[in-house]
Order: sequence, then C-alpha cells, then structure tokens
Amino acid sequence: MKETTKTALRASAVLAVALGLCVTVLTAADAKNPIKDAMAKYHKAPKGTDPACKKAGAGQCSKEELAGMVAAYKAMCAAKPPQGDQKKWVQLCTDLVNATAALEKGEDGASDKYKKAVNCKACHDEFKPAAKK
Repeated sequence: MKETTKTALRASAVLAVALGLCVTVLTAADAKNPIKDAMAKYHKAPKGTDPACKKAGAGQCSKEELAGMVAAYKAMCAAKPPQGDQKKWVQLCTDLVNATAALEKGEDGASDKYKKAVNCKACHDEFKPAAKK
C-alpha cells in the first residue's frame, strides 16, 4: 500500500473517532439537563392530552407519576438555573418539591399548594433565557 494511502486512512480514522466523541459529548450533555428533562416529561404532553403537571393540580395523577415528579423536581432544584439568582431558584424549586410531595401523601390543601408552586411564568420570566432568533 502506498504511503499516501496509509496516511489518508489514518486521517480518516482519526476524524471518525473525533466526530464520534463530539456527538457522544453533545448527546450526553443534553441528556443530563434535569431542568429540560423535567419540563419535557412532566410539563409537556402531546396535543390533545394534559401534561402531568396539569393532571397533578386536578388530583388526577397516579402515585407513580407523582413520585417521578418529586424526583425530577429535586434534580431540578440541585441544578444551576440557566440565568438568575440561585437562591431564589432553590426556594422556588423547594416549594415545588414540597407541594408535589404533599400531593403524593394526599395532604389536605395540597392541590392548592401545588397550583401556587407550579407557577410556570414565575420561573420562566426569571430563569429561562430568551429564545434565540
């Protein structure tokens, strides 16, 4: 085999490995975003169906869904918000965790507590970056 062919094959192999690593890192970084994960799983739903957060406020979530929401909200609480004050983020997330846990336990007044804590606008206004145009 000619030396130029060997060099070209080596270069191609190095580029393929580098591309694979880049894709893996980007995929892993996106998958480890507990805020996006919680929003996608519990605050969005296919058109025509209610998301889990809406069902939770109406008392229609299963124990499994509520347990998943508590875990997701705890992970969100431990994450750094994209922008804004970390202390306020932790307080809002803690309120949400506590309200969801109260729903899970079936406590009196838990639905109202949850509806107050799940105020999407309060978080999005302060912590969600503006969409790029």
